[in-house]
Amino acid sequence: MLNIVETFIRAQDMIPTGSTVLCAVSGGADSIAMLHVLYRLRPKLNFNLAAAHYNHRLRGLESDRDAVFTAQFVQLCCGPQRLSQGEVLPAVQLYSGSGDVAAQAKLRRTGIEETARDMRYAFLRQAAREAGADLIATAHTANDNVETILFHLARGSGLRGLGGIPPKRDGVIRPLLTISRQQVEEYLFRLCLPYMEDSSNQNDDYTRNRIRHQVLPVLEDVAPGFAGRLVDTAARLREDENCLTELARALADQAVPWREGLAVNVQAIAAAPDPIAVRALRLLLGQLWGGDQNCSAVHLNSLLRLCRGTDPSAELSLPHRTNARRCYEKLLLVPRLGYIPLKECLAPLAGELDCGPWRIACQEERYNGQLHSPWEFWLSRQDAPELAIRPRRSGDRLTPPGRLGKTVKKWMIEEKVPRFQREVLPVFTCGGQVAAVAGLGPDRRFAAQNGQPAWHMTIVPVE
Repeated sequence: MLNIVETFIRAQDMIPTGSTVLCAVSGGADSIAMLHVLYRLRPKLNFNLAAAHYNHRLRGLESDRDAVFTAQFVQLCCGPQRLSQGEVLPAVQLYSGSGDVAAQAKLRRTGIEETARDMRYAFLRQAAREAGADLIATAHTANDNVETILFHLARGSGLRGLGGIPPKRDGVIRPLLTISRQQVEEYLFRLCLPYMEDSSNQNDDYTRNRIRHQVLPVLEDVAPGFAGRLVDTAARLREDENCLTELARALADQAVPWREGLAVNVQAIAAAPDPIAVRALRLLLGQLWGGDQNCSAVHLNSLLRLCRGTDPSAELSLPHRTNARRCYEKLLLVPRLGYIPLKECLAPLAGELDCGPWRIACQEERYNGQLHSPWEFWLSRQDAPELAIRPRRSGDRLTPPGRLGKTVKKWMIEEKVPRFQREVLPVFTCGGQVAAVAGLGPDRRFAAQNGQPAWHMTIVPVE
């Protein structure tokens, strides 16, 4: 298994020499195996390693048990590593965090699984910054890939979805993607490595579990070796998708900034073959939305019809409060007129408030060392007895914990905050000084310290 993972990492150029990898560890078999494999490979591949565990608080004592187990495993099995030349590699450092996923799902009015994923990845990105990590490693296996492909196939998908889970994308790597769950279990058994069982994995209320327990066994019975062949097929489909995307990128690169949005020659889009045109439109929307390319086929096809239509002033409403407009020979992708403005007001200390397009919730509590995130953070009640909310102003500066200070505008550009959000993100101030910025997090002067009374701030979009 070590050889397979090493070969896969080298073939995908997954971990550059000298980089730092943050390993996401749940305490389950897959993530424990991944952490241990990377721990053993780090001298050979010359990279640094850290670990992170996020407690979703969804399974009561079982969730707390997993957090304690993970901390013990990292301490006992990933300590200082002495090499044959006498060099000693440092112990793996663990970054821990937690969040009330159920409460957040209710507040955001989103599903538990979606909310858990959003909160987990927000924590992992923050932990990666704390650790100075270039990459985040997740323990997706070949089995996970098969389940994902079948889910996309059942729901309806193009090449992008049928290509399954990519080995690497946007700073996230999957070193175990060619390893089966059986290989993981054999590895742990041979080395006598413990792991925790997640009871929710047996719950067939979750779609992925039904695919795992009911669909895959039937397909393997009908065509033994099905899972392996599907993974190979997905790899070929990803190559096809990458080729088409590069052709589309050349078309999307013709776009130019236009006010707060983008403009591109409508005939260039209209004349392109459907597979190229649709991908170019997706790339343009991703550029406008700060990297988010999650746009449905319905919206993309409607946008392509607008480009090929005869109405030179046609309009279309898109997600993320975006409008598409024909302006004769141009296609304009711009923030929708009528976006709710952000007005100056006082923060809802120990309460909830709709402020422009955002819902801001505040709770009084004692800070217990949780990692701050862009949309959830803790401000010292001692240093910020009162908070005001206003839009960004020219010259505003923010110095996040552990980072250098920059203007809020530069932070927004660096963190890829979509253009249409920049003027309506709440800026929290105390005594005229910036205490925090929604989407960026707190300033270190006002961030709560461990044990301090704090304002627990949560910001979500208004539906």
